[in-house]
Amino acid sequence: MSEHHISTDKTLLGVGGALLVLTILTAVVHYAHLPQPWSIIAAMFIAVLKASLVAMFFMNLFWDKRFNAMLLVSSVVFFLLLIGFTLLDTLFRLPPTPAF
Repeated sequence: MSEHHISTDKTLLGVGGALLVLTILTAVVHYAHLPQPWSIIAAMFIAVLKASLVAMFFMNLFWDKRFNAMLLVSSVVFFLLLIGFTLLDTLFRLPPTPAF
């Protein structure tokens, strides 16, 4: 039976500090008024980076078996597929005609 990894205070505080810096960076990107597609791209990149830090260190996927990380990645991929199919349906739907 394998031992569980116990994160050190230094690691957790470092990741917490990185999350705080990335949160401040998100606010800076918002107030920088970047051109329209780039502000969303920058905000999503920062959000994915923060979610990756949380998944790797606070959920201990960095030290866990790779199978659990694969399960997380596959669930995110299937979620994105679900959202993509929903957008395909709603974005290309004909406008409704009144019944009267």
